[in-house]
Amino acid sequence: MENFLSEDEVYNLTIPRGTLTAEERKVINDHIVVTINMLEELPYPKHLKNVPEFAGGHHEKLDGTGYPKGLTKDEMSVQARIMAIADIFEALTAKDRPYKKGKTLSQAMRILGFMKNDAHIDVDLFDLFVKDKIYLKYAEEHLDPDQIDEVQI
Repeated sequence: MENFLSEDEVYNLTIPRGTLTAEERKVINDHIVVTINMLEELPYPKHLKNVPEFAGGHHEKLDGTGYPKGLTKDEMSVQARIMAIADIFEALTAKDRPYKKGKTLSQAMRILGFMKNDAHIDVDLFDLFVKDKIYLKYAEEHLDPDQIDEVQI
């Protein structure tokens, strides 16, 4: 009797979350290692010497479950923690991704709120992001009008 599904199809059905296999996720996650290596080769003036660390930390999570180094809050600079929030917010709301539609402001802020509660992003920096309405300033400049809705936090 012939199998209805191939081995690859069965393997893909075992993915617990999202659509990427562990191998595909590793390839995508390695982009930050390439970024760090490239940035470390560039000459910087003294005041910009930490750019590779700031940019390289944007996928780290405060609880140590991020990548590429699995850093915790105490091991991350404030600038890297800011970059993490900015990168997540931009990725959630981006309207130019061919594989997904940009989320509304309320959807993006709700997801960031969950990430704050799960200790993935900095609580104090997120609260500042909200209090100073940085998300709204960005939205008014970069999002489509239909993405800008009421945010209740």
